[in-house]
Amino acid sequence: MTPDLNMLVWAAALALVQMLVAVAGAQLQLGLPMLAGNRGSLPEVTGWAGRAQRAHRNLLESLVVFAIVVLVAFVAGRANETTALGADLFLWGRVAYAIVYILGIPWLRTLVWAVSVAGIVLVFSQLF
Repeated sequence: MTPDLNMLVWAAALALVQMLVAVAGAQLQLGLPMLAGNRGSLPEVTGWAGRAQRAHRNLLESLVVFAIVVLVAFVAGRANETTALGADLFLWGRVAYAIVYILGIPWLRTLVWAVSVAGIVLVFSQLF
């Protein structure tokens, strides 16, 4: 497996962990019976649990783009040291983003988000 594909698998693992953290936070605030219901009138999850949910959704949005460029680079035979670096930046930027967002540190959150986006751009740059 190429380094890029390896980072893609770890990004999927991160998405799973973030989902579990978000669910655990929601369960602490709302309780399992409410979460197991139809969720028609589910109150907003706040605090760190709400930030965990938003961080997870944000990862899912960028994970789609990351997966596309990594997979196209692999299939096209364009995976190289630059795409590997981009994949590393994406994954570690997203790990840092999750931690910083859940802790509630706004400007640092934006900075580590930009690192992850730079990783996607590096991979993308190798496709042409």
